[in-house]
Amino acid sequence: MKRGLILFAVLLSPFTPPAFGGVPELNVAAVCKARSVDAKMLQSSPDQSTADCVREEQAAKQQLGGLWTSTSVARRNQCESDARALHTTSYLDLLACIQIGQDLKPDPKKKTGKQ
Repeated sequence: MKRGLILFAVLLSPFTPPAFGGVPELNVAAVCKARSVDAKMLQSSPDQSTADCVREEQAAKQQLGGLWTSTSVARRNQCESDARALHTTSYLDLLACIQIGQDLKPDPKKKTGKQ
């Protein structure tokens, strides 16, 4: 039982739930390091250096901060859930998911074509 709880905690460690509805706190260094390790395992060169990855993730976090509170809780939860299920949780992934959700929202200003 203890081993199961420890394993569960380790698997969720890169993803910490948001405090008070804010942007989730992610371990960006761990995310970027994992990408680099994955590239080495696949015997391919990483797309970018770890330092570049960290910079991009931090920039995405800042951009996400502006969108997070204006996004529905249901959409935020769906994006977080999808990222955890795919083991791809990063600020870039969350930002893309939120932006896609906004693009898919029906625009009340647009006419549906029905009269």
